[in-house]
Amino acid sequence: MIDLKLLRENPNAIRTAAAAKNVTLDVDRIVELDRKVRSLKGEIEAIAAQKNEVSKRIPTASKEERTAMIEEMRHVDARAEKLAEEFAPLDEELSDLLYKIPNPPLADVTVGKSDEENSVLREEGTVPTFDFDVKDHATLAEHLGIVDLARATKASGARFGYILGDGALLQLALTQYALTVAAKHGFVPVFVPHLVTAQAMRAMGYLEHGGSDEIYHLAKDNQYLIGTSEQAIGPMHMDEIIALDEPLRYIGISPCYRREAGSYGKDTKGFIRMHQFDKVEMFSFCKPEESAKEHEMILGIEEELMQGLGLPYHVLNIVSGDLGLPAAKKWDIEAWFPAQNRYRETHSTSNCTDFQARRLNTRYRPSTDGGQGGTTAFVHTVNGTAFAIGRTIAAILENFQHADGSVRIPDVLHPLMGKKILTQKQ
Repeated sequence: MIDLKLLRENPNAIRTAAAAKNVTLDVDRIVELDRKVRSLKGEIEAIAAQKNEVSKRIPTASKEERTAMIEEMRHVDARAEKLAEEFAPLDEELSDLLYKIPNPPLADVTVGKSDEENSVLREEGTVPTFDFDVKDHATLAEHLGIVDLARATKASGARFGYILGDGALLQLALTQYALTVAAKHGFVPVFVPHLVTAQAMRAMGYLEHGGSDEIYHLAKDNQYLIGTSEQAIGPMHMDEIIALDEPLRYIGISPCYRREAGSYGKDTKGFIRMHQFDKVEMFSFCKPEESAKEHEMILGIEEELMQGLGLPYHVLNIVSGDLGLPAAKKWDIEAWFPAQNRYRETHSTSNCTDFQARRLNTRYRPSTDGGQGGTTAFVHTVNGTAFAIGRTIAAILENFQHADGSVRIPDVLHPLMGKKILTQKQ
């Protein structure tokens, strides 16, 4: 949720931000509702104060005075009831519209309509060349016996997979590698709940403007399966005032569940777009003046992880129209996939400023007295992928394949895997 002060003082800034993110908003209606709701709320509070004052006077009043006061309160109660009936639907409409206002892009974000306008900041690593016909990751995985998509389809339907043997060991090795690197920067490992409440998911900014189409909803319980551990880490400190002597950093380990709505017909072969996959995700709570630096640090960790694996990649600067509702600034990393002769997304990192924190009511004390007193302010939240495991395995298979279908394991994973090469199942 945005700062209402900005809406009231500069509604054009909200119009501009929404347009930059391709979001249609009736800002005039929001401003009008805000004015009406504040006016009605003021009247309701004034009546409550009046009733409270009269209730204090009644015990010492004469019989005649009490009768007059009680009669007066009947009229006041009728007025209060009418105001409440008028207030409730307007307040609900305003709340729904406020939740649909996107986080304004930061000033240095390029305005653009879609991902086609994202720009490459830099390329790292050497794109491999092969003297044989390269195989795609799905063919290699089947050859190696590390993923079984066919049997998973029987059990669960399309876009699910069993990860077997060396595939499971590789997944665990990537997870441990990510945790080890992130720990150097103060990230605390956390296994998160896979279900969050509707309140928590909405607060994180994933239910408006079609976002719910991507998420699995358990209607009977009104809970959502997480699409990333970010959606469970953010609500950890909902309605709290947290100490922020330094950024509070978590690295979540979890499956991710996504409907992949609208993706049917895309990436049908392999495991690029799965309904369930595992991911290691970084998440930081920090002071507003620290979030830009924190964002850069998380991108640096992502690049350190990719360089450690030896995977060629490039970094993308994301335009406003591709940011999504919560993000104010975002970078993506795309790894090179030889079989597709193109880069594909493996990482993203977003600075969500105070957008999620306002909806979560997560605050800190910016005072200079050790955070023990003074007013509170909303924290900033920053998130970033350590590894989306399935896509990372796919990139490893394609980039480090040999002519016989074996695959070289990145050097940093050798101690964790206990082997240096993946070979065909016997």
